[in-house]
Amino acid sequence: MHPRETLTAAGISRPSQLESTASASQNGQKPAPMGSERFAELSRDIMAAMNTVIDGKGEAVELALTVLLARGHLLLEDVPGVGKTLLAKALARTLDCSVSRIQFTPDLLPSDITGVSIYNQSEQSFEFRPGAIFANLVIGDEINRASAKTQSALLESMEEHQVTVDGMSYRLQEPFMVIATQNPIEMEGTYPLPEAQRDRFMARISMGYPDTVAELAMLETHQSVNPLDAVQAAASSAEVAAMLDVVAATHVSAAVKEYTVALGQATRASAQLRLGASPRALLQLLRAAKASAALAGRGFVLPDDIRDLAEPVLAHRLIVERRAAGTGTTAADVIADALARIPVPAQASRSSGSAAQGARPGVAGAWLGRSPESTGTATQGAPVRPAQPPQPARPPVQPGAR
Repeated sequence: MHPRETLTAAGISRPSQLESTASASQNGQKPAPMGSERFAELSRDIMAAMNTVIDGKGEAVELALTVLLARGHLLLEDVPGVGKTLLAKALARTLDCSVSRIQFTPDLLPSDITGVSIYNQSEQSFEFRPGAIFANLVIGDEINRASAKTQSALLESMEEHQVTVDGMSYRLQEPFMVIATQNPIEMEGTYPLPEAQRDRFMARISMGYPDTVAELAMLETHQSVNPLDAVQAAASSAEVAAMLDVVAATHVSAAVKEYTVALGQATRASAQLRLGASPRALLQLLRAAKASAALAGRGFVLPDDIRDLAEPVLAHRLIVERRAAGTGTTAADVIADALARIPVPAQASRSSGSAAQGARPGVAGAWLGRSPESTGTATQGAPVRPAQPPQPARPPVQPGAR
Protein backbone atom coordinates (compact mmCIF):
# COMPACT_ATOMS: atom_id res chain seq x y z
CA MET A 1 0.00 0.00 0.00
CA HIS A 2 1.24 3.44 -0.83
CA PRO A 3 2.14 5.58 2.22
CA ARG A 4 -0.41 8.19 1.20
CA GLU A 5 -3.12 5.54 1.26
CA THR A 6 -2.03 4.67 4.77
CA LEU A 7 -2.38 8.31 5.75
CA THR A 8 -5.93 8.38 4.44
CA ALA A 9 -6.76 5.19 6.33
CA ALA A 10 -5.43 6.81 9.49
CA GLY A 11 -8.02 9.52 9.17
CA ILE A 12 -6.27 12.28 7.27
CA SER A 13 -8.57 14.10 4.88
CA ARG A 14 -7.86 15.93 1.63
CA PRO A 15 -4.91 13.83 0.28
CA SER A 16 -4.72 16.07 -2.79
CA GLN A 17 -3.92 19.05 -0.56
CA LEU A 18 -1.32 16.93 1.24
CA GLU A 19 0.31 16.06 -2.08
CA SER A 20 0.37 19.65 -3.34
CA THR A 21 1.88 20.90 -0.09
CA ALA A 22 4.58 18.25 -0.19
CA SER A 23 5.47 19.02 -3.82
CA ALA A 24 5.66 22.75 -3.08
CA SER A 25 8.02 22.04 -0.20
CA GLN A 26 10.20 19.85 -2.39
CA ASN A 27 10.42 22.58 -5.03
CA GLY A 28 11.52 25.06 -2.39
CA GLN A 29 8.51 27.31 -2.94
CA LYS A 30 7.60 29.75 -0.20
CA PRO A 31 4.24 31.45 0.28
CA ALA A 32 4.08 35.04 -0.87
CA PRO A 33 4.24 37.66 1.91
CA MET A 34 0.78 38.44 3.27
CA GLY A 35 -0.41 41.99 3.87
CA SER A 36 -2.12 43.10 7.06
CA GLU A 37 -5.52 43.52 5.36
CA ARG A 38 -5.50 39.96 4.02
CA PHE A 39 -4.35 38.67 7.42
CA ALA A 40 -7.23 40.45 9.15
CA GLU A 41 -9.72 39.19 6.55
CA LEU A 42 -8.66 35.56 6.92
CA SER A 43 -8.66 35.81 10.72
CA ARG A 44 -12.21 37.18 10.71
CA ASP A 45 -13.38 34.49 8.29
CA ILE A 46 -11.88 31.66 10.35
CA MET A 47 -13.36 32.90 13.63
CA ALA A 48 -16.73 33.65 12.03
CA ALA A 49 -16.93 30.12 10.64
CA MET A 50 -16.02 28.62 14.02
CA ASN A 51 -18.54 30.79 15.84
CA THR A 52 -21.33 29.31 13.73
CA VAL A 53 -20.56 25.97 15.36
CA ILE A 54 -19.60 27.01 18.90
CA ASP A 55 -22.34 29.21 20.38
CA GLY A 56 -21.28 31.92 22.82
CA LYS A 57 -17.60 30.91 23.06
CA GLY A 58 -15.90 33.67 21.09
CA GLU A 59 -13.02 33.94 23.55
CA ALA A 60 -12.22 30.23 23.33
CA VAL A 61 -12.41 30.42 19.53
CA GLU A 62 -10.00 33.37 19.44
CA LEU A 63 -7.54 31.66 21.76
CA ALA A 64 -7.61 28.49 19.65
CA LEU A 65 -6.71 30.55 16.57
CA THR A 66 -4.05 32.41 18.58
CA VAL A 67 -2.36 29.13 19.52
CA LEU A 68 -2.45 27.93 15.90
CA LEU A 69 -0.84 31.13 14.62
CA ALA A 70 1.77 30.97 17.40
CA ARG A 71 2.81 27.46 16.26
CA GLY A 72 1.65 25.97 19.54
CA HIS A 73 -0.55 23.15 20.79
CA LEU A 74 -3.82 23.44 22.68
CA LEU A 75 -5.16 21.48 25.65
CA LEU A 76 -8.94 21.60 26.14
CA GLU A 77 -9.76 20.55 29.70
CA ASP A 78 -13.35 20.50 30.90
CA VAL A 79 -16.28 18.31 31.88
CA PRO A 80 -17.97 16.14 29.23
CA GLY A 81 -20.47 17.62 26.82
CA VAL A 82 -19.41 21.28 26.69
CA GLY A 83 -17.99 21.21 23.15
CA LYS A 84 -14.28 20.44 23.51
CA THR A 85 -14.10 18.07 20.56
CA LEU A 86 -16.54 20.24 18.61
CA LEU A 87 -14.20 23.22 18.95
CA ALA A 88 -11.27 21.16 17.66
CA LYS A 89 -13.34 19.86 14.72
CA ALA A 90 -14.58 23.37 13.91
CA LEU A 91 -11.02 24.70 13.66
CA ALA A 92 -10.07 21.74 11.49
CA ARG A 93 -13.00 22.33 9.11
CA THR A 94 -12.11 25.99 8.58
CA LEU A 95 -8.61 25.08 7.35
CA ASP A 96 -7.97 23.36 4.04
CA CYS A 97 -5.29 21.19 5.62
CA SER A 98 -4.83 17.51 6.37
CA VAL A 99 -6.63 16.47 9.56
CA SER A 100 -6.33 13.37 11.74
CA ARG A 101 -8.22 12.30 14.84
CA ILE A 102 -6.87 9.90 17.45
CA GLN A 103 -9.21 8.39 20.04
CA PHE A 104 -6.94 7.67 23.00
CA THR A 105 -7.71 4.41 24.81
CA PRO A 106 -5.75 2.26 27.30
CA ASP A 107 -4.81 -0.24 24.56
CA LEU A 108 -3.55 2.38 22.08
CA LEU A 109 0.09 1.75 21.11
CA PRO A 110 2.80 4.34 20.33
CA SER A 111 3.12 2.88 16.82
CA ASP A 112 -0.56 3.65 16.21
CA ILE A 113 0.41 7.32 16.52
CA THR A 114 3.87 7.54 15.00
CA GLY A 115 3.71 4.74 12.43
CA VAL A 116 5.54 1.46 12.00
CA SER A 117 8.02 -0.21 9.67
CA ILE A 118 6.56 -3.25 7.92
CA TYR A 119 8.51 -5.85 5.97
CA ASN A 120 7.57 -5.95 2.29
CA GLN A 121 8.18 -9.46 1.02
CA SER A 122 7.99 -8.52 -2.66
CA GLU A 123 10.64 -5.82 -2.21
CA GLN A 124 12.48 -7.76 0.52
CA SER A 125 12.85 -4.57 2.56
CA PHE A 126 11.14 -2.66 5.33
CA GLU A 127 8.90 0.24 4.42
CA PHE A 128 7.54 2.89 6.75
CA ARG A 129 3.79 3.23 7.18
CA PRO A 130 3.05 6.70 8.66
CA GLY A 131 0.74 6.92 11.65
CA ALA A 132 -2.04 9.35 12.47
CA ILE A 133 0.42 12.01 13.68
CA PHE A 134 1.29 12.79 10.05
CA ALA A 135 -1.26 15.56 9.53
CA ASN A 136 -1.36 19.33 9.76
CA LEU A 137 -3.91 19.27 12.57
CA VAL A 138 -4.13 16.32 14.95
CA ILE A 139 -7.10 15.98 17.30
CA GLY A 140 -6.34 13.83 20.34
CA ASP A 141 -9.60 12.95 22.08
CA GLU A 142 -9.40 12.06 25.79
CA ILE A 143 -5.62 12.04 25.79
CA ASN A 144 -5.38 11.08 29.45
CA ARG A 145 -7.02 7.68 28.77
CA ALA A 146 -3.87 6.36 27.06
CA SER A 147 -0.91 4.99 29.00
CA ALA A 148 2.13 7.12 29.76
CA LYS A 149 4.12 5.15 27.18
CA THR A 150 1.64 6.05 24.45
CA GLN A 151 1.39 9.66 25.58
CA SER A 152 5.17 9.95 25.31
CA ALA A 153 4.92 9.19 21.58
CA LEU A 154 3.70 12.77 21.16
CA LEU A 155 6.66 14.44 22.88
CA GLU A 156 9.09 14.54 19.96
CA SER A 157 6.46 15.49 17.40
CA MET A 158 5.07 18.33 19.52
CA GLU A 159 8.46 19.85 20.31
CA GLU A 160 10.57 19.12 17.22
CA HIS A 161 7.87 18.56 14.56
CA GLN A 162 9.40 15.26 13.57
CA VAL A 163 8.97 11.54 14.29
CA THR A 164 11.79 9.04 14.75
CA VAL A 165 11.06 5.35 14.06
CA ASP A 166 13.72 2.65 13.84
CA GLY A 167 16.49 5.23 13.79
CA MET A 168 14.98 7.22 10.91
CA SER A 169 13.57 10.71 11.41
CA TYR A 170 10.59 11.97 9.39
CA ARG A 171 9.63 15.65 9.26
CA LEU A 172 6.03 16.63 9.88
CA GLN A 173 4.30 19.06 7.56
CA GLU A 174 3.78 22.69 8.47
CA PRO A 175 1.62 24.01 9.93
CA PHE A 176 1.43 21.34 12.61
CA MET A 177 -0.81 21.55 15.67
CA VAL A 178 -2.08 19.09 18.28
CA ILE A 179 -5.41 19.80 19.95
CA ALA A 180 -5.98 17.45 22.87
CA THR A 181 -9.02 17.09 25.11
CA GLN A 182 -9.31 15.60 28.56
CA ASN A 183 -11.88 15.32 31.33
CA PRO A 184 -10.50 16.53 34.70
CA ILE A 185 -13.46 15.20 36.72
CA GLU A 186 -13.61 11.47 36.02
CA MET A 187 -10.18 10.02 36.87
CA GLU A 188 -11.06 6.31 36.84
CA GLY A 189 -9.09 4.52 34.14
CA THR A 190 -7.02 7.58 33.25
CA TYR A 191 -3.31 8.41 33.26
CA PRO A 192 -2.59 12.03 34.27
CA LEU A 193 -0.38 13.89 31.83
CA PRO A 194 3.20 14.18 33.10
CA GLU A 195 4.54 17.68 33.63
CA ALA A 196 6.92 17.35 30.67
CA GLN A 197 3.99 16.84 28.34
CA ARG A 198 1.76 19.49 29.90
CA ASP A 199 4.63 21.93 29.38
CA ARG A 200 4.52 21.23 25.63
CA PHE A 201 0.97 22.53 25.34
CA MET A 202 1.09 26.26 24.71
CA ALA A 203 -2.25 26.97 26.36
CA ARG A 204 -5.00 25.26 28.30
CA ILE A 205 -8.55 26.50 28.23
CA SER A 206 -11.84 25.46 29.74
CA MET A 207 -14.94 25.76 27.59
CA GLY A 208 -17.35 26.25 30.47
CA TYR A 209 -21.11 26.08 30.25
CA PRO A 210 -22.82 28.38 27.74
CA ASP A 211 -25.01 31.23 28.91
CA THR A 212 -28.78 31.07 28.62
CA VAL A 213 -29.00 32.77 25.23
CA ALA A 214 -26.27 30.59 23.69
CA GLU A 215 -27.76 27.41 25.13
CA LEU A 216 -31.21 28.25 23.77
CA ALA A 217 -29.67 28.96 20.35
CA MET A 218 -27.90 25.60 20.50
CA LEU A 219 -31.14 23.77 21.26
CA GLU A 220 -32.78 25.56 18.36
CA THR A 221 -30.13 24.98 15.70
CA HIS A 222 -28.38 21.73 16.66
CA GLN A 223 -31.42 19.49 16.86
CA SER A 224 -31.97 18.55 13.22
CA VAL A 225 -28.61 19.36 11.55
CA ASN A 226 -24.94 19.04 12.36
CA PRO A 227 -23.48 22.58 12.35
CA LEU A 228 -20.16 21.21 11.10
CA ASP A 229 -21.76 20.20 7.80
CA ALA A 230 -22.18 23.82 6.77
CA VAL A 231 -18.63 24.91 7.63
CA GLN A 232 -16.45 25.68 4.63
CA ALA A 233 -12.66 26.03 4.59
CA ALA A 234 -11.73 29.68 5.05
CA ALA A 235 -7.96 29.38 4.52
CA SER A 236 -5.64 27.03 2.67
CA SER A 237 -2.49 25.56 4.13
CA ALA A 238 -0.41 28.02 2.08
CA GLU A 239 -2.41 30.95 3.50
CA VAL A 240 -2.01 29.62 7.03
CA ALA A 241 1.75 29.38 6.43
CA ALA A 242 1.77 33.00 5.27
CA MET A 243 -0.18 34.01 8.39
CA LEU A 244 2.44 32.28 10.53
CA ASP A 245 5.12 34.40 8.85
CA VAL A 246 3.16 37.57 9.66
CA VAL A 247 3.01 36.58 13.33
CA ALA A 248 6.71 35.72 13.37
CA ALA A 249 7.52 39.22 12.06
CA THR A 250 5.60 40.91 14.89
CA HIS A 251 8.01 43.05 16.88
CA VAL A 252 8.71 42.61 20.60
CA SER A 253 10.45 45.45 22.39
CA ALA A 254 13.09 44.97 25.07
CA ALA A 255 10.70 46.32 27.72
CA VAL A 256 8.10 43.65 26.91
CA LYS A 257 10.74 40.92 27.02
CA GLU A 258 11.94 42.14 30.43
CA TYR A 259 8.33 42.21 31.66
CA THR A 260 7.85 38.60 30.51
CA VAL A 261 11.03 37.43 32.23
CA ALA A 262 10.04 39.23 35.44
CA LEU A 263 6.72 37.37 35.43
CA GLY A 264 8.45 34.02 35.01
CA GLN A 265 10.94 34.75 37.77
CA ALA A 266 8.11 35.81 40.08
CA THR A 267 6.45 32.40 39.71
CA ARG A 268 9.73 30.61 40.45
CA ALA A 269 10.30 32.72 43.58
CA SER A 270 6.76 32.29 44.89
CA ALA A 271 6.52 30.37 48.15
CA GLN A 272 3.08 29.15 47.11
CA LEU A 273 4.44 27.20 44.13
CA ARG A 274 6.44 24.00 44.03
CA LEU A 275 7.15 24.46 40.33
CA GLY A 276 7.26 27.80 38.50
CA ALA A 277 7.21 28.75 34.84
CA SER A 278 9.91 27.16 32.69
CA PRO A 279 11.95 29.00 30.04
CA ARG A 280 9.86 27.16 27.43
CA ALA A 281 6.73 28.59 29.06
CA LEU A 282 8.02 32.16 28.70
CA LEU A 283 9.01 31.56 25.09
CA GLN A 284 5.55 30.24 24.28
CA LEU A 285 3.93 33.11 26.17
CA LEU A 286 5.81 35.57 24.00
CA ARG A 287 4.86 33.70 20.83
CA ALA A 288 1.22 33.69 21.85
CA ALA A 289 1.41 37.43 22.59
CA LYS A 290 2.78 38.05 19.08
CA ALA A 291 -0.15 36.15 17.58
CA SER A 292 -2.60 38.08 19.77
CA ALA A 293 -1.07 41.39 18.68
CA ALA A 294 -1.32 40.39 15.02
CA LEU A 295 -4.98 39.44 15.45
CA ALA A 296 -5.55 42.86 17.03
CA GLY A 297 -4.12 44.53 13.92
CA ARG A 298 -0.81 45.54 15.47
CA GLY A 299 2.72 44.81 14.34
CA PHE A 300 4.12 45.04 17.86
CA VAL A 301 3.42 43.41 21.25
CA LEU A 302 2.13 45.30 24.27
CA PRO A 303 2.51 44.23 27.92
CA ASP A 304 -1.27 43.88 27.98
CA ASP A 305 -0.95 41.03 25.48
CA ILE A 306 1.28 39.28 28.02
CA ARG A 307 -1.17 39.97 30.84
CA ASP A 308 -4.18 38.69 28.89
CA LEU A 309 -2.49 35.41 27.99
CA ALA A 310 -0.52 34.76 31.18
CA GLU A 311 -3.22 32.64 32.78
CA PRO A 312 -4.13 30.30 29.90
CA VAL A 313 -0.47 29.88 28.91
CA LEU A 314 1.13 29.48 32.36
CA ALA A 315 -1.47 28.09 34.79
CA HIS A 316 -1.40 24.47 33.65
CA ARG A 317 2.41 24.34 34.01
CA LEU A 318 2.55 25.51 37.63
CA ILE A 319 2.33 23.19 40.66
CA VAL A 320 0.89 24.69 43.84
CA GLU A 321 2.38 23.74 47.21
CA ARG A 322 0.16 21.38 49.18
CA ARG A 323 -0.25 23.79 52.07
CA ALA A 324 -1.27 26.62 49.75
CA ALA A 325 -3.59 24.31 47.81
CA GLY A 326 -5.22 23.31 51.08
CA THR A 327 -6.24 26.92 51.64
CA GLY A 328 -7.84 27.09 48.19
CA THR A 329 -4.98 28.84 46.39
CA THR A 330 -4.78 28.03 42.69
CA ALA A 331 -2.13 28.62 40.04
CA ALA A 332 -4.36 31.31 38.57
CA ASP A 333 -4.33 33.14 41.93
CA VAL A 334 -0.53 33.10 42.03
CA ILE A 335 -0.32 34.46 38.47
CA ALA A 336 -2.81 37.22 39.26
CA ASP A 337 -0.82 38.18 42.36
CA ALA A 338 2.43 38.28 40.37
CA LEU A 339 0.85 40.47 37.68
CA ALA A 340 -0.41 42.84 40.35
CA ARG A 341 3.05 43.21 41.91
CA ILE A 342 5.24 43.48 38.80
CA PRO A 343 5.55 47.08 37.52
CA VAL A 344 4.11 47.49 34.03
CA PRO A 345 6.30 49.41 31.55
CA ALA A 346 5.34 53.05 31.08
CA GLN A 347 3.26 52.83 27.88
CA ALA A 348 1.64 49.52 28.82
CA SER A 349 -1.89 49.85 30.03
CA ARG A 350 -4.83 49.84 27.64
CA SER A 351 -6.90 51.35 30.42
CA SER A 352 -4.69 54.44 30.35
CA GLY A 353 -5.59 54.91 26.70
CA SER A 354 -2.04 54.50 25.44
CA ALA A 355 -2.11 50.91 24.17
CA ALA A 356 -3.77 51.32 20.81
CA GLN A 357 -1.40 51.87 17.96
CA GLY A 358 -1.19 55.52 17.13
CA ALA A 359 -2.97 56.49 20.37
CA ARG A 360 -0.53 59.37 20.70
CA PRO A 361 2.73 60.29 18.94
CA GLY A 362 5.58 58.05 19.93
CA VAL A 363 3.54 55.20 21.43
CA ALA A 364 3.91 52.85 18.46
CA GLY A 365 7.54 53.87 18.18
CA ALA A 366 8.13 53.03 21.84
CA TRP A 367 6.96 49.45 21.38
CA LEU A 368 8.66 49.10 18.00
CA GLY A 369 11.96 50.36 19.37
CA ARG A 370 11.96 53.50 17.19
CA SER A 371 11.91 57.19 17.73
CA PRO A 372 8.50 59.01 17.59
CA GLU A 373 9.46 60.57 14.26
CA SER A 374 9.73 57.16 12.55
CA THR A 375 6.40 55.60 13.56
CA GLY A 376 4.81 55.90 10.14
CA THR A 377 6.37 52.69 8.77
CA ALA A 378 6.85 49.18 10.11
CA THR A 379 10.10 47.47 10.95
CA GLN A 380 11.16 43.93 10.08
CA GLY A 381 8.26 43.66 7.66
CA ALA A 382 5.64 43.79 10.42
CA PRO A 383 2.22 44.84 9.14
CA VAL A 384 1.74 48.01 11.19
CA ARG A 385 -1.12 50.16 9.96
CA PRO A 386 -1.38 53.94 10.13
CA ALA A 387 -2.70 55.57 13.26
CA GLN A 388 -6.17 54.38 14.30
CA PRO A 389 -8.52 55.20 17.17
CA PRO A 390 -7.88 53.31 20.41
CA GLN A 391 -9.32 49.79 20.42
CA PRO A 392 -11.23 48.40 23.42
CA ALA A 393 -9.53 45.77 25.52
CA ARG A 394 -10.43 42.14 24.95
CA PRO A 395 -11.45 40.36 28.16
CA PRO A 396 -8.89 37.73 29.21
CA VAL A 397 -9.75 34.10 28.49
CA GLN A 398 -10.69 32.21 31.64
CA PRO A 399 -8.88 28.86 31.79
CA GLY A 400 -10.05 25.95 33.92
CA ALA A 401 -9.36 26.16 37.65
CA ARG A 402 -6.46 24.16 38.99
